[in-house]
Amino acid sequence: MDVFWLWGALGLALLAAEMATGTIYLLWFGISALCMAILVWIYPNIHYGIQFALFAGLSVTTLAVWKFNYKKTETHSRIGQAQGEEIGRVGTITIACGPSQNGTIQFTQGLMGSREWIAVSTETLVIGQQAQVTAVEGNMLRVTAHL
Repeated sequence: MDVFWLWGALGLALLAAEMATGTIYLLWFGISALCMAILVWIYPNIHYGIQFALFAGLSVTTLAVWKFNYKKTETHSRIGQAQGEEIGRVGTITIACGPSQNGTIQFTQGLMGSREWIAVSTETLVIGQQAQVTAVEGNMLRVTAHL
């Protein structure tokens, strides 16, 4: 059997394994094997040792290039939340809050799945006062007086 077909079959098998696992790592080895198949097709007399060295070098290089250029998006553990859409929303204080106590804030439309939230503030806010969300801190909203 021709070495070209062996490299091609290895590349396709690695790509199939990548599709089954979805890890992205096998993708680069599969692409490298397919590149080796093309190289062996163009230059059929390459020694086996050189072929394996080229495959190893190409695999490591493509994997390293991907790892250095891949930027994972940081979500700050806010799964299922609209990114920043809650900041600036205005609600009504239903239980007074201030520097020494937490209160609650209620919204006319739900905010991140609920109409009422625990409110924390560095200033004193009284019942019925309008407040604006400035940050999300765990399961609480940091609020300030809305002018």
